[in-house]
Amino acid sequence: MSRRYFVDAPISGDSAQLTGPEAHHLLHVMRAKPGDEVVLFDGSGDEFPARIERLGRSEVVLAVLERETVDRELPGQLTLAVALPKGDRQRWLVEKAVELGVSRLVPLETERSVAQPNAKALERLRRAVIEASKQCGRNRLMEIVPAQPWSEFLATTDSAQRLIAHPTGGISSVDVPFSHTEPIVVAVGPEGGFSDAEVTAAMNHSWQAIVLGQRILRIETAALALAAAIVAQLERP
Repeated sequence: MSRRYFVDAPISGDSAQLTGPEAHHLLHVMRAKPGDEVVLFDGSGDEFPARIERLGRSEVVLAVLERETVDRELPGQLTLAVALPKGDRQRWLVEKAVELGVSRLVPLETERSVAQPNAKALERLRRAVIEASKQCGRNRLMEIVPAQPWSEFLATTDSAQRLIAHPTGGISSVDVPFSHTEPIVVAVGPEGGFSDAEVTAAMNHSWQAIVLGQRILRIETAALALAAAIVAQLERP
């Protein structure tokens, strides 16, 4: 049985209730029975071993057995700002970003963007965050914020280490010493990359250009390659 389920309200007492997609999966896919034990999480960073007490038509009532603080987050905050690709590549990017430990994903509006997620699309992506968190064991949800224009986003990042993927200039990702003490923000442009004006604007805000090799990478490949390089440094013993 799939053992991890997300509760969309803070768990504070000795009982909890699953509704919506989580209850449907437990009731109709896993065909759970009273007495079965699962693990709940509510995004707080804790997880809660629990026992199924009662099954309703569209809800599951559980007894919370204990509260455990289990930290599977990175030692620093990592924000991935991306001009999202089209279609199913968005979900794939989100799932893998969650698995790598990314804290926050910001969809970017750039001169060459091809996909601008609306509220419904963002809600689907946030559901993908929950599913990926259940699978990989994270107890905090990666945040996905509404899309931001590149110029506006630049003005919000002055307190972070800032890196922009730029295939025609910059230093190699393996040569960048990533910060353990301040937030890290990585920006990846659309197919065709950021425009010259957008790169110049980033440089004027003290961003550092970073290159990922001699080949042109797709959006999701570049974003996840950068995230993986940062995670490898942050989690190095």
